[in-house]
Amino acid sequence: MKIFWRNSEVRYGLVAMLLHWLIALAIIGMLGLGLYMAEFARKGSLAQFELYQLHKSIGITILLLSIFRLGWRLANPVPAYPDSLRPWQKRLAKFSHLGFYALMIAMPLSGWAMVSASPLNIPTFLFEAVPWPHLPVLSVLENREKAEAMFKILHKILASGIFFLLLLHVTAAFWHQYGLRDNLLRRMLPPEKAVDA
Repeated sequence: MKIFWRNSEVRYGLVAMLLHWLIALAIIGMLGLGLYMAEFARKGSLAQFELYQLHKSIGITILLLSIFRLGWRLANPVPAYPDSLRPWQKRLAKFSHLGFYALMIAMPLSGWAMVSASPLNIPTFLFEAVPWPHLPVLSVLENREKAEAMFKILHKILASGIFFLLLLHVTAAFWHQYGLRDNLLRRMLPPEKAVDA
């Protein structure tokens, strides 16, 4: 079996595929975990503390993977869009991909900033093992409550943005695969898992 470490003409490379699906699953899990934390977790409980630590751990992991993914994409050109796509569809696809990269980096950064500005000064341990520092500038602000509240609002706005883009992306992928039947989904699947229209 040929391993697609780099891009082929019709598919993304193996590294790009792995990063895509890993980050996608992490983001979906984070959206669910964030909603659960906001709505159902009991305030001040040990379980909530552990949930927040898990949320921060996955968020920082998404940030690091997204930066690596962006670097990988810049170094490895992506397959060209199929000729069957109309110009407005190509523009929308480019916009949504740029939006994803911006949000995948900005959202964890806003969470990190929120934690760093918090007057509670709760430390972060990635997966209960690796200490993660606060952003130094934000941890010494005089009015930390106001900064924390601002970053909290920004974090929620960015979460809404990534949810909208995710919904758009998944809808477009299924529409292309099962509506237009142009098998566009196979670009992000290994050859043996390619879906026939």
